[in-house]
Amino acid sequence: MASAAEQLASNLNFSAFAKAEDLKKRIWFTVGALLVYRLGTYIPLPGINPDAFAQAFSSQSKGVLGMFNMFAGGAVERMAIFALGIMPYISASIIMQLMTSVIPSLEALKKEGEQGRKVINQYTRYGTVLLALVQAYGIAVGLEGGSGIVSDPGMFFRVSTVITLVGGTMFLMWLGEQITARGIGNGISLIIFAGIVAGLPQAISGTLELGRTGALSTGLILAIIVLAVVVIALIVFFERAQRRLLIQYPKRQVGNRMFQGDTSHLPLKLNTAGVIPPIFASSLLLLPATVAGFSQTTNMPAWASTVLAALGHGQPLYMAFYAAMIVFFAFFYTAIVFNPKDTADQLKKHSGFIPGYRPGERTADYIDYVLTRITVVGAIYLVLVCLLPEFLISATGVPFYLGGTSLLIVVSVTLDTVAQIQGHLIAHQYEGLIKKSKLRGGKKAR
Repeated sequence: MASAAEQLASNLNFSAFAKAEDLKKRIWFTVGALLVYRLGTYIPLPGINPDAFAQAFSSQSKGVLGMFNMFAGGAVERMAIFALGIMPYISASIIMQLMTSVIPSLEALKKEGEQGRKVINQYTRYGTVLLALVQAYGIAVGLEGGSGIVSDPGMFFRVSTVITLVGGTMFLMWLGEQITARGIGNGISLIIFAGIVAGLPQAISGTLELGRTGALSTGLILAIIVLAVVVIALIVFFERAQRRLLIQYPKRQVGNRMFQGDTSHLPLKLNTAGVIPPIFASSLLLLPATVAGFSQTTNMPAWASTVLAALGHGQPLYMAFYAAMIVFFAFFYTAIVFNPKDTADQLKKHSGFIPGYRPGERTADYIDYVLTRITVVGAIYLVLVCLLPEFLISATGVPFYLGGTSLLIVVSVTLDTVAQIQGHLIAHQYEGLIKKSKLRGGKKAR
């Protein structure tokens, strides 16, 4: 017999959605916040010559700038106030997660519960400001180095640019937190999601235009569509895949009553690292080519030119390093976000155990063994999802928006948001059932 939660989930329909007023308010708030974000990507920095910058950007759009522009929703291409996007906050969050795993005081602070998380979040905000200051100043100096990009270079331009870009990043961080608290879904992920989705129509129209002019054949365009559908289906399957470990709780006596033992499951995601591995790997591999393009050095050593050519987009060495870095970051980030020893200690604290394994160290070793095996499968999945579109991009020149990383982010955020909407609807129906039962009970009492 299906559980009550499964029955409620199966009965979710438009009528239930129409009655969920709180959910509708959350959705409208999220939509309004994302519209504000999209508006900010079209407000340019003061003192910039748009035509000169567009010309300079076009020569670097295939490098790391192209990927950052995708994540920033086109703000880098227009050099808007949100050009830094939310990436400094993500970088600061990752750095803080690394520090909490290596600094004992921060690790102890993390275990303090809600108060400790608030302190760590505050440290993350400080780190975001610091990273944004450094990156914004680098952008200001780089813009001044371009030919005719800045109309009036100098200290005033640098200060105003730094203040504007850092303010834009901090506003996006605040906006993401507001979406998480008052809207639906994870605010930071939805901001990145909105930036990528906003560029998809242009990417699709550009691909169709290449087909119209004959640069791409009709068969190749159909193959691109089929590959995109297959990649999306693959992402949906693997992002929802879990390995569930059976957890048992022994019988316990409370007063004179004996309670039977209970069972539950410890879910381990196949892809615990999420989209972090391909983002880090792409950024590191595209950085050398971008730096070389900005430097415009004519007397580059022969060995450096050979290495840069071998690391070009779509080259065999690039693909090999890309796959290796994805695998490395998949294991590295999984080790940061999931600690088998802490999980085993929590199970022991609540008298839970995995059948056949002694609570404590043996349980932690078993969880680590299972997690390592499924991470191997998850890393292979990430490599396949990210490399298949990369071959297509290098062979045909289709935009970044049709790459594996962008599809992975879009599908993952969509699945998470839909799951949260379903959770709100189930909670709303539970509340309705409780109210009805109370009314019936009151009538019977009368």
